Amino acid sequence: MASSVHRIGVLLSTTGSYGRVGRSMQNGLQLAASEIAATTELQLQFECADPSGDNVRYCVEAERMLRSGIRHIIGCYTSSSRKELLPLFERYGAVLWYPAHYEGFESSDNVVYTGTAPNHHMYPLVEFMLGNAGATAYCIGSDYIWAWESNRVFREEFARRGGRVLQESYIPIDGTEIDGCIEQILHLQPDFVFNSLIGHSSYHFFRKFRDVCEQRNIAQSTRFPVVSCNLSEADLMEIGPQACDAHLSSSVYFSSVETAENNIFVQKYCRDYPGDGLPTVEAEATYIATHLLAAALISSPSDDVMAVRRAALQHHLWAPQGEVFLDPLTYHAHLTPRMGRSTAQGSFEIVAQALRPVRPDPYLVSSSTEWMLLPIEDSGVLQT
Repeated sequence: MASSVHRIGVLLSTTGSYGRVGRSMQNGLQLAASEIAATTELQLQFECADPSGDNVRYCVEAERMLRSGIRHIIGCYTSSSRKELLPLFERYGAVLWYPAHYEGFESSDNVVYTGTAPNHHMYPLVEFMLGNAGATAYCIGSDYIWAWESNRVFREEFARRGGRVLQESYIPIDGTEIDGCIEQILHLQPDFVFNSLIGHSSYHFFRKFRDVCEQRNIAQSTRFPVVSCNLSEADLMEIGPQACDAHLSSSVYFSSVETAENNIFVQKYCRDYPGDGLPTVEAEATYIATHLLAAALISSPSDDVMAVRRAALQHHLWAPQGEVFLDPLTYHAHLTPRMGRSTAQGSFEIVAQALRPVRPDPYLVSSSTEWMLLPIEDSGVLQT
């Protein structure tokens, strides 16, 4: 290829409302970068910016990078930031390597999606909760696209399978005025709560809900279990030991995944970032994005941006979660769905999982019954 040094942009919010998650993503990228440097002759020059969760700053920093000639950027956590940046990537003919779970209903020629599509996390969540919790739910989320669309997908699939959403409530991003929502939950008596809050709002909800239930002698984790698609080990650290246990999460990666690759990944992560707890699904998705981009740069016949993107289709990674590869139609990743139950130690016990990677279906055009989520024996899902 023409260029011996490849400049790669990194846009991750390592400070701000979801800074803990952003730092885990940065850690995943750095782990991958060190492995790439040790095992290949590829020269990557990472140029990093921290938008601190501010969408305006995302745009400013992205345009600065793109104007300087960078054509591959790894980053974004929220859907709102990704949506803001898409026109810039289209204008400059660049690619965003997006390493986060999201609500789906998007496929762009300028994005490679290494996080979960909605069929990876929403379908398993609905199937699992109907079988283990009940058929009524209360939805609470942050007032932006991630929660709006997640709740819509959840509501439609839940209803299709016989469930009923009793109420949907939305809180401003970073908002902490949730007392009214908690009172609604206690009044409506749902079988479980579906949570799509992010950042400080989510952490405050978990602590406050547990506290209110304890004051009223209610065993929150069994009477009103909370399930999320975006709860990771980094979030558990922010919630704190008094309220981080016994919550359910639908994801494709937990630090407790039992693979040889994950054992090495967790060891390196904890060694290099001892103050940041355990690796998260976002850390792994960023690790995957960095390795895929590096492999594509090596195998691409030219530096052309779209040639590099196409080259990424050739590669199957044995990632910490298992085998990962891209779908040639949507450039979303094949990933392995799992359900986890959080512990007081800030980790997750895996209580169910798919047998193999599942094809991404960002537009949910296929049946949710094409695959099966198999329970782990004696998991005690809703036991304290």
